[in-house]
Amino acid sequence: MRIIIPMAGIGKRMRPHTLTIPKPLLPIAGKPIVQRLVEEIVQVVNEPIEEIAFVIGEFGKEVETQLIKIAESVGAKGSIYKQLEALGTAHAILCAKDALKGKVVVAYADTLFKADFKLDDTKEGIIWSNHVAHPEQFGVIKLNADGSIEGFYEKPKELISNLAIIGIYYFRDGENLRNELQFLLDKNITTGGEYGITDALQNMMKKGVTFHTESVSEWLDCGNKEATIDTNSRMLLLVSEQEELISPEADIDEAIIIEPCYIGKGSKLVNTVIGPYVSIGENTTIVNSIVRVGIIGDNTKIENKLIEHSMIGNNTVLNGRFDSYNVGDYNQLDE
Repeated sequence: MRIIIPMAGIGKRMRPHTLTIPKPLLPIAGKPIVQRLVEEIVQVVNEPIEEIAFVIGEFGKEVETQLIKIAESVGAKGSIYKQLEALGTAHAILCAKDALKGKVVVAYADTLFKADFKLDDTKEGIIWSNHVAHPEQFGVIKLNADGSIEGFYEKPKELISNLAIIGIYYFRDGENLRNELQFLLDKNITTGGEYGITDALQNMMKKGVTFHTESVSEWLDCGNKEATIDTNSRMLLLVSEQEELISPEADIDEAIIIEPCYIGKGSKLVNTVIGPYVSIGENTTIVNSIVRVGIIGDNTKIENKLIEHSMIGNNTVLNGRFDSYNVGDYNQLDE
């Protein structure tokens, strides 16, 4: 089994955080988004992963090294492929054409999920989906009576199905997928000016490939700051019983932690209230502060601040003040 993860986008909706870090490497409950994605796929696939192919832009050697380590952490070989032009999803996958062989999972690195099913790798193709309240905002799939997929529909104005495609796909024959993607490029078949994977799926169905679906139990968005903070909160709750979230190497001095929270190693909390739903990176110091619901990066220092529902990056310094007042009757202070 191989996994291909297209992640070359620059993450405009997550700026300023993505000015220095690719979005899939932003932390969720103490781990990069893409690492949590890989770990969940491994659980669903339930068989050894031979290779994880990351399709990236020019992110630098440090990012490439980190991605290789993520692959190795689940026992797989990591490989790096480049997409230097944003030409669409089909083009991004085809950039890793050397990895398109045998059984393949394709997963886009801007979403997280939880699933209760195990992958049936005997099926020709499986499109992972989630029931949504507003299908007109998504690409959806419609099923035949036998449970196979009848067709794909992009943001339908009328109700066709409430099964949204979450951006994770299984193909039993990676070579067949590669040929269909190459066909799109060779014939310059585009939708909205881009080479899209849905066009390849439609062609495969016309040629007799049968696709099925599996529904995930949780679909968590990391598309913007608000969604990412909410996903961090949900993930902290989901993994709190399986993972050690508070490092024994953190220095907690006269601090209150309202769980679930993630506290990275080397961090120091002094006279501070943290939580609930806060993730703090490594070697960060927080003094005389209150932090609720948010994500704090590595090597950051916060002092005398009340922070809520916030994302604060790495190597940042925030200094505030806690004031002492002597205020009489009938006064109003606006700050």
